[in-house]
Order: sequence, then structure tokens, then C-alpha cells
Amino acid sequence: MDLSVYYEVVGYLASVLVAVSLMMSSVIKLRIINMAGACTFIIYGFLIGSMPVALLNTLIVAINLYYLYHIFRAKEYFTILEEDPNSEYLKHFLKFYKKEIEKYNPGFEYVPSPDQRIYFMLRNLIPAGLCIVELRKDGVAEIQLDFVIPGYRDFKTGKFIYYDKRKLFTDNGIKKVVTRTDNDRHKHYLQKMGFVKTGQSHEAEWYTLDFSV
Repeated sequence: MDLSVYYEVVGYLASVLVAVSLMMSSVIKLRIINMAGACTFIIYGFLIGSMPVALLNTLIVAINLYYLYHIFRAKEYFTILEEDPNSEYLKHFLKFYKKEIEKYNPGFEYVPSPDQRIYFMLRNLIPAGLCIVELRKDGVAEIQLDFVIPGYRDFKTGKFIYYDKRKLFTDNGIKKVVTRTDNDRHKHYLQKMGFVKTGQSHEAEWYTLDFSV
């Protein structure tokens, strides 16, 4: 087979990687996959003898490395802002991100309750996430919604509320938090946060995070 066919495959692979990178909501994933595409284009440039292609993508790799370095070195400021269950801002937030929320929580509808705790997770003062918790009398809290906006889904926000700020729960007498989901990406997130599958109800699975462990 003509070598040019293999060269074209490398070029197509590079193009696919660049295209996929632009679909990423996470800036980190975008830059890593984009850099992989640029590296593949460098190889393609050398294979076809095109130095402009190789040099341009070498520059793209350098730019991605520069921004990734600063992203990983940057010190972020996390804090919690507790809101009232009837907060107007909460209503606007839920309405604005309704479609994104439904991707992970199909059929979610917010119904205010006096037993709820509303926690906005601020990241450098940006409302990066929202956690709606309903307190029970048996030392258990049910997570009705745990949502992080696109661009901040790197698990840092979840680790902040469930580990760094777990006193939000334990100070209210909460020993365990439970939630249920039938979304595979949400299951992966919960497992990353330390939740353990503890049961199943119809198509949804129940997950528990035990603060006494």
C-alpha cells in the first residue's frame, strides 16, 4: 500500500483530535486533547515534508503547555454561600442551567422545603456549583441536586464540599449523605467523591457517603 495513505490517516487522526477538543466543556480537557492533536499534526507535517505545518503545531503545543502550567499552578479560592430555599437567585440559576441539569438529573424539579439546605459553591467567587440537600431526622441527608457548571467539572468543587466542608453536614447531625441516579457520568462522579453503591430502586441506583468512615 502507498505510504501516502498512511500519512493521510495520521492527518485525519490529528484533525479528529482537534475537533474533539473543541467539544470539551472542561478547559483542561480541551487543552490536553488539543495538544494531542497538535502533536499528531507535527508528525504529519514531518511525514509530508511540510515544515510550516510542523512549526505551527509546535507553537500550538507550546501555548497549550504554557496555559496548562498556569492552570495547575494557580491557587484557587473556594467558599460556600448558603442561600434561602426561596431565593430569587436560586430560581434564576436553576432556570438558566435547566438543560444542563437535566442531562445528569432527568426530570428534576425543584420544590422548596424548610428542611433543605442550599449551598452555592463559589470558585474564585464564581458560582461554580449548586448542592441542594434535604435533612432527615435519622442522621441522613439526601442530595437532591449536586450540579457543577461546564468548565469546572474537574472534581475539585465536589471534593471541596464533601471533604473540606463536610462540617456543613456533620454540624447538622448528619452522619451519611445519600443520593440516587441512573446516569453513568453521574455515577462516575459519585464514585470519585467516595460514594458507595448501597441499593437500587427501579432503574436508579442509590449511593451513600458515610462521614463516620
